[in-house]
Amino acid sequence: MVQSKAADVDGYLAELPDDRRRALERVRELCRAELTGFTEVMAYGMPGYQRDGTIEIAFAAQKRCISLYLLRTDVRDAFAQRLADHDMGKGCLRFRHADRIDFELVRDLLTATAATTGEVC
Repeated sequence: MVQSKAADVDGYLAELPDDRRRALERVRELCRAELTGFTEVMAYGMPGYQRDGTIEIAFAAQKRCISLYLLRTDVRDAFAQRLADHDMGKGCLRFRHADRIDFELVRDLLTATAATTGEVC
């Protein structure tokens, strides 16, 4: 799935195969728990979490991976060492296998995002 036409995150998750759906349901749970004051939205065909009208976190099931979009440069910089061993794009952390997602790292990234304000790429 590259872009979903789902109206909401429940609809988005319902479109996914079981393994990816379970993994992204867990990511969603973490987002809801850690991103206090954020609003869950669908944007650009994927679930996102915005604060003050700006999306700071998003996730998606891509063709070959599960992606977590980290749109805060200060958070990415603060976690550079922990992210070094992972498949990273400019603002995208990619997990090639749903069963190998580092949920502890995801939680820590979400907690850091919620705790600070900084530049969004």
